[in-house]
Amino acid sequence: MSLSPTPVATPRPRRRRIKLANIMDHTVLILGSLFMLIPLLVVLQMTTVLDIELIKNGPSFHIGDQLGVNFEKAMFQASGFSGENTGVNMLKNSFILGIGFAVGKIVIGMMAAYAIVYFRLRFASLAFWMIFTTLLLPLEVRILPSYEVVQSLGMINTYQGLIIPLIASATATFFFRQYFRSIPEELVEAARIDGAGPVKFFIDILVPLSKTMIAAMFIIMFVYGWNQYLWPTMITTDEAMFTLVRGMKQITQSLDGTTIPEYGRANLLAIIAMIPPVFVVIFFQSWFVKGLTESDK
Repeated sequence: MSLSPTPVATPRPRRRRIKLANIMDHTVLILGSLFMLIPLLVVLQMTTVLDIELIKNGPSFHIGDQLGVNFEKAMFQASGFSGENTGVNMLKNSFILGIGFAVGKIVIGMMAAYAIVYFRLRFASLAFWMIFTTLLLPLEVRILPSYEVVQSLGMINTYQGLIIPLIASATATFFFRQYFRSIPEELVEAARIDGAGPVKFFIDILVPLSKTMIAAMFIIMFVYGWNQYLWPTMITTDEAMFTLVRGMKQITQSLDGTTIPEYGRANLLAIIAMIPPVFVVIFFQSWFVKGLTESDK
């Protein structure tokens, strides 16, 4: 007598219920994304049509054939008299300003925070708060004395004049100080027992531990330096030193007699100016979040 196996009832797959809260969350995200992307798409459309057509009709849904022409003019054609303020040259100047400003801020901020936290200075707290008060004096407030100092030092139309005055701020010092204060004291004692001096402790221990904070600071400072307009406008009169943000404004001011402003070229330069900060944020995104949120070392 053979026993036939009893059939096992397979459980029915449970349907995932779509919650109203998830629908609302995604709706808000989609609408927010469209709110941010639609102006960018409008600017991109304006780079594909002739400038005269844009002046007559304004933005539209028509996609023209001028994108390649405007790209060649934006990157390789100079708009001034010297022939040196091409898009490639302005892009190079913007990179030098953004990277130099970010690196300078990080280096000076880390060194100042290291001295304040780990060295037994009599007036360390007073020195920190004096540095911190410089946050109340942004560049726009001290722009005239800063310009006088740069001019007296002969740094007009130089990369040093573009970068060094912007570094004088306490933003990075404040964040690195808070970060260093959260490092366990046992780690400092262990490094002291192993014979690590101040320089070795800073380079071999603090810097590797601060990678996420360095990445977070680099993003903030790079974007801030990249988007500078007022200071490069005052400090650079030589067209070879123009940055992208500084140079694209000059292109739209070329209305003289029968000359048509090159809006397509300027708009394409504006789009190109957005790309490097976006890539920097995407590349350092995970480190950026960790650097501003993590507290465990």
